Amino acid sequence: MRRGAVDYQKRFGVKHGKRLRLAEIDPAFTDKHGSHKAVQAELDHYQARLRELQELLYVQHRHSLLICLQAMDTAGKDGTINHVLGAMNPQGCRVAKFRQPSEEEAAHDFLWRAHRVAPARGEVVIFNRSHYEDVLVVRVHGLVPKKVWSRRYRRIREFEENLVEHDTQILKFFLYISKDEQLKRFKDRLDDPSKQWKISEADYSERDYWDEYLKAYEDALSKCSTGEAPWFVIPSDHKWFRNLAVARIVVERLEALKMGYPKAPADLNRLQALYKKAARGA
Repeated sequence: MRRGAVDYQKRFGVKHGKRLRLAEIDPAFTDKHGSHKAVQAELDHYQARLRELQELLYVQHRHSLLICLQAMDTAGKDGTINHVLGAMNPQGCRVAKFRQPSEEEAAHDFLWRAHRVAPARGEVVIFNRSHYEDVLVVRVHGLVPKKVWSRRYRRIREFEENLVEHDTQILKFFLYISKDEQLKRFKDRLDDPSKQWKISEADYSERDYWDEYLKAYEDALSKCSTGEAPWFVIPSDHKWFRNLAVARIVVERLEALKMGYPKAPADLNRLQALYKKAARGA
């Protein structure tokens, strides 16, 4: 982080137990940056650093990283994956997409499908939507009674605590856009033949539940943001700032692990001798 810069982890982090009020957050915030061009060099730096850190995570094989992305439609989950997290080597990184539960998933407890795709040591996994759908969509649309979904906050915290105890770093991002910006992005999709497949009538009908979703997000983030598994509310009306904020937070969290390459093998001298022998015979 550059000297004098805003600490994004503190600026956008949600404190556990403190009531989050999304109305107090500006989704168009850009930290005094004026344009995409103004931050491109910084974003390039964080993407390059992210590649380095992911390689260390992979070869050290001691930690794993789980990134959860939640958002209203068009806020940029796919864009964040492509422009920021896409910098990582796919050999050690994968994406798990949470759609409507399959028949098999619905036959298990609500966290089963999350646990089965959680990261192994050395791996980065990105949840495109996540286990939080079970305290968001199901609540807003009344798919289960309140007495059921209200107990899930504790189960989620326990699930994440278990992952942390097994050396998983957890970062959770709510990509926050305004209702007006969402409508603009709907228009962009309608006008762009390469994006028209992304728009549906359901996208418009879900806007009728905007306030209900915000309240559900406020409760979920307030109750399930902890020091070990924090939630961050990322202003996302400007895609380039969203990408910068997410990249910086992920990089800073990985740098805090102070990872290094494994030690050279004990028989390094013999391996060098074998190389010299092979080189002479080449």
